[in-house]
Order: sequence, then structure tokens, then C-alpha cells
Amino acid sequence: MNSLSVRVARWSARHPWRAIVGWLVFVALCLGVGSAVGTNSAKTADYRVGEAGRAEALAAEAHLERRAAEQVLISSRSGGALDQGAARAAADDLTERMRRLPEVASVADPLLSEDRRVLMVEVALKGEERDAKDKVDALVAQTSAVQKEHPGLLLEETGSPSVSKGVDRQRSDDLALSEAITLPVTLLTLMVVFGSVTMAGVPLLLALSSIAAAVGLSMVVSHVSPDAGVGTNVILMIGLAVGVDYTLFYLKREREERARSGGRLSSEALVELAAATSGRAVVVSGLAVVASTATLYLASDVIFSSLATGTIVVVLVAVASSLTALPALLVKLGRRAERRALRRAERGKPARRVRGGTGGGRVWSALLRPAARHPLATLCVSVVALLALVVPLAGLKITEMSRDTHSRDIPAMKVYDRLNEAFPEQRVTHQVVVRADASRSAEVGDALREVARRAAADPLFTDASRIRSSADGRTSTLELKVPHLGNSDEAYDSLDRLRDDFLPATVGRTTGAEYGVSGDVARYADYPAHQNGKLPLVLGALLLVTFAMTVYAFRSVVLGLLGVALNLLSAAAALGLLVLVFQGTWAEGLLDFRSTGSIGSRVPLFLFVILFGLSMDYQVFVVSRIREAVLAGVPTRQAVLDGIRSSASVVTSAAVVMTTVFTSFVFLHIIEMKQMGFVLAAAVLIDAFVVRVMVLPAAMLLLGEASWWPARPVRRATAAPEKRSPSRPVVDVR
Repeated sequence: MNSLSVRVARWSARHPWRAIVGWLVFVALCLGVGSAVGTNSAKTADYRVGEAGRAEALAAEAHLERRAAEQVLISSRSGGALDQGAARAAADDLTERMRRLPEVASVADPLLSEDRRVLMVEVALKGEERDAKDKVDALVAQTSAVQKEHPGLLLEETGSPSVSKGVDRQRSDDLALSEAITLPVTLLTLMVVFGSVTMAGVPLLLALSSIAAAVGLSMVVSHVSPDAGVGTNVILMIGLAVGVDYTLFYLKREREERARSGGRLSSEALVELAAATSGRAVVVSGLAVVASTATLYLASDVIFSSLATGTIVVVLVAVASSLTALPALLVKLGRRAERRALRRAERGKPARRVRGGTGGGRVWSALLRPAARHPLATLCVSVVALLALVVPLAGLKITEMSRDTHSRDIPAMKVYDRLNEAFPEQRVTHQVVVRADASRSAEVGDALREVARRAAADPLFTDASRIRSSADGRTSTLELKVPHLGNSDEAYDSLDRLRDDFLPATVGRTTGAEYGVSGDVARYADYPAHQNGKLPLVLGALLLVTFAMTVYAFRSVVLGLLGVALNLLSAAAALGLLVLVFQGTWAEGLLDFRSTGSIGSRVPLFLFVILFGLSMDYQVFVVSRIREAVLAGVPTRQAVLDGIRSSASVVTSAAVVMTTVFTSFVFLHIIEMKQMGFVLAAAVLIDAFVVRVMVLPAAMLLLGEASWWPARPVRRATAAPEKRSPSRPVVDVR
């Protein structure tokens, strides 16, 4: 009873107001400091990976990088023939206005579509590509002003910056919808568990305060690890899930001890008991999530680093809240309940029954019956069923989700489609970047002109090209156009043609030349390749961390191996289900998405890392109850059944909360976020209702005492059960 979790809880229980006020001050300080220092957003250079990233770096060093651009389409408002004179006048007015803006680097000459129905004006912006979306409003204002001056025409604006801004706005609206769905369902679930609005509100309030503190802390941490714009999203997703879960585990145990004690123990003593059992489980679970998530840093990717940082910060804050503010709140609520019970007793009324016994219930007894009576058959059937879900993984196709996959509810995306239709030759641009000694500039120029000639004769390219050179003559670039959408097979084929055929035969023969191809399609191709190269390292580290944390928690190598196997099985089954749903078209109407025929490149790795961490919640909580009973002298078989039965309600409640949080992300428009929400929800359901109810108990029943090898305390307990009383838990706080 002298572990850190118990000592912290003991202090909070004895000084509840200090703990509560201290927690509120901590949350306020986090938000205040975070707001003061602001968020350090990732720069364009932070996203560079693979050959495309190296080529972009070469171009940037020579000030030849491609600039973010906006395209303004001028067409007839009626949709008919375009008045060329009026359109040219509007284009001249727009060009003059845009050139006066400090955000604008250049304005290209107007370009008329082949059918002569659309006139396009392209505006290049100054500065960082990632910052361009913050400059769009000034351009849109000028486009609107020209529209008012020329009411007979239709002016529409699109481009990467305006699309990015539209995606951010849509993401904010989606998150608001997600919160509107998640919070009421979570509160309702907790009310069913505890039968009290007050008790149900405690986990929710602590989770929300943890999220607020984590958002502030993440702003501070972003100055060490830049934020890629997804930190807040993952804090909301993971924070609500683990924040409620950790509080639920702790609170449920306190209720059980209160019901068991029958009023003989004070609120402070009950909180200490909960801290010594569920409190330890919360700490171990939190450390497991943190350790698992930290393996994402090995991916050497700014987005995964941002996801990892957000997850680690919010989990640590959630653990801190469950060890400090929660015990204080439980003591205050417990004392109030004790006063009410005393008043009822003085009036001669019977005491109210405290909900939270450890009995388990008929439903869970029925669900456990197959594993109890036929463990081998249950294990085989369950594993075969999960392996059947793994089968679709054979057809897994991973791609980077391009701009073409964004929702058409974004106005800029609708204009983007019209731009691609009117100017197919402008759909994709490859940028070839070459750096060599200045004395070889003429040789490099000849090689690039040969590349342009070969591309012009190839149907995968258009005949448009542009060569630029740096002032020192060391770096040159060649821009080539492709008349196919960025996510098409033809666009990827054109990239392969450049990299594998044209460049080795031309630029590649120039002595000392360093070259590469960049552009949107090159990014889409190189990112999954980069992730696939890092996957073995991250997955290997993840398996090792999971094994080590399980062995640390239970002192059992067997349970460590079993935990790794079960996590792999549930993650693979969830990923197979994701492939089945999202790579096909049959569920498009049901889940409101347009299939890309692929899975987002970040989804599988994110699933494995986050699920391995979150699965430890259930693993630690359930197996801790089993080990507790075994240490008290209960035979392993009975301990397995009683431990799972007694923890079933809280695990179910936690799973429902997590599933609700993750399912709410399925309603988002961003396809990759939909996939993440779906696969995490599926993984939690599989883990909670199949793995922990069927596979885990069946495996432990078959293993028997071998489950605990080589844990000596367990062997001593099982060897001399008569020396211990099973009526009280034995707390191992080593």
C-alpha cells in the first residue's frame, strides 16, 4: 500500500479541496501557457520524404521550388458561349488587383480552354507552401470584387491553398458533429452503469478537463516536435476514450469496495483500496499506451510524430487526473453519500443499495460458458473466425490519399473538378530537379531538353514543358504536364516512365549530376514506400514494447507472448474488415463515402500502434483481477472465470465508450479519418467481445498454472491456498 499511485491517492483523499483546486489550476495553466506560446506548425520541409522530398529540397535551395497557386475560372454565368471580350476585361481587372497584393508572387497570362468556354488566370503565392491557405482570403476577396464588377460572368476560385482551407473548415465542422454525437451517448452509457447522473458526470468531466489540459500542453510540446495539424484531432479522439476508461476503471472499483464493505470502511480507505488495485492498472495501462505510441517516432514522419505526441500527452494527463483529481472527487462524493445514509438511518429508512457488486450477471456467465466448458473448441472456433476476417488483407492496397479524394461538399473541390474538365492538360505537373557543377550547366540543359522531347512524343505526357535554371547555374528544373488525374494509374505510370526510363538515359549520364522528380504524384508514390520501409522497424519495436509491458505488469513471460499474439490477431482482423468495407463499393451508401479502392497509407500503422496500446487497458484490467484472485489462493481456473465475470461490466462500458468515440469519426468527410474511426471501432469491439471473452479465457484455462510462468508469488499462492483468504484481495504493488 505504499506504491506511488496509492501515496498520491492517499494525499488527494486527505486533502480533497487542495487536490481539486490544484487540478483546475493545472488545467488553466496548461491552457494559458499553451495559448501564450502558440502552436509551432510543421513547415513544408518537415513533410519531405523519399526522392520527391530530396528533389524538393534541391529546388528550394536554388529558389526554384514550385509555388502554391490558385486558379480563377472565368466562364459564362448561363453556361453557354463565353463572351471573349468581357472575359478578357475581367481577367485584366483580376490580374491588376492580384498583382497589387503582397501575398502574390506572380500572375500568369490568361489561358483559354480548348472548347473556348473557360478562361483561367493562375496566381502564384509567396512564401511557404504550408502557409498558403492562410493567404487565400485576400485572393478570394479580389475575385469576389471582380465578380461584382462583371455580373454577367461567373468567377470561381480553386487551388491547393483554397482546398486545404476548405478541408480545415470541414474538419472543424465534422469534429463538432462528432462531439455532439459522442458526449450524449457517453453520458447515457455511464448513467446506465452507475444509475446516477452525478457519478456518470465524473468520468466525462475529468476526460474533458484532461483534453483541455492536453491541448494546452501540446502547444508547448509543438516547439520541440512540430504539429502537423492533426494533434488536436487525436487528442479529442484518444483523450475522451482513455479519459473515460481510466476514470471508469477506478470509479467502478471504488463502488465495488464500498458495496463489499457495507459501510464499514471510510471513503478515504475505499479510495486507497481502489488506488492499490485499479489505480495500479491505470498507471500500467497508461504507460503501455505511451510506450506503444512512442514507436511511431521511428517512422521518421512529421504526421506520425504529431499523432504520437498528441496521444502521449493526453494519455499522461488522463492518468494524472485519475490519480489526483479523481480520488478527491470520490472522497467528496463518498462523504456526501455517507451523510445521506446517516440521515436516512436517523429517520428509520433502509439504506440505499450501492450498485457495483462483483457478481457478474447472467449474461456474462452465459457468454463465458463455452470457454468454461469447452475451452479448446472455443479457442479454435474463435481463432478461425478471426482468421477469416484476416483473409481480405491479401488484397490490401495502400495509397496516399490525394487531393482528388476530398469531399465534393467543399466548394473549392467542385471548382477543381471543373478546372480538370476544362484544362485536362493542366491536371498534373512533374518537376525534374537536377544539380551538378556549374561547368556542366550546358550539358544538363541538353539532357533536360532531350527529356522534354521524349515526353512530348509519349501519350502519357502533353507537349508542354518549361526549363528554369538557378542564378549560379548549378541547379535546373524541368516541368512536364500530364493530362491525367493525380490518383490515376496513368499518372503513376508517367512518373515511373520518367524515373525508370527517361532520366537514367539522359540526365543520369551526366557526370556528378544529382537528380530527382518531385510533384504531387511523386509525393503520393513516395510516401507509402517510405512507410513500408519503416513498417518492420516500427512493428518490431511495438511487439517488443508490448511484450515487455505485459511481462512487467504480470511477471509472466507466457502472458507476454499471449498478449502479443492476441493483439496481432485482433488488429489483423480489424484491418481485414476495413479492406472488406472500404476497398469495395458495396458499403458506400451505408457509410457515405466514395471508395478509392485503397486504404490510406497512415491507417494500418496507426491502427497497430494505437490498438496495441489501448488493448492493454482491457488486458491489464482483466488479468489484474485474475491475478489478484490467484494471489489470494483461488485456483487459476476459478480465478479466470471470476475475474473475467467480475470485470465484464466495466470492460463492456469502456468498450462502448471507446466504440462510440471512434464510430463518430466515421461520420467525418475525410476518407482517411473515416477509415481510422471505423477500423479502431471494429478493433475495440473485436478485442472486448471476442478476444477478452472467448479467446483469452479459453487460452488461460488451457494453460492453467503455466499462464503465470515464471512468476514465483503466483506459484507460492497456488501451492498454499489454505494460507490465504480469498475474501479479500491481495495487492501486489512491487
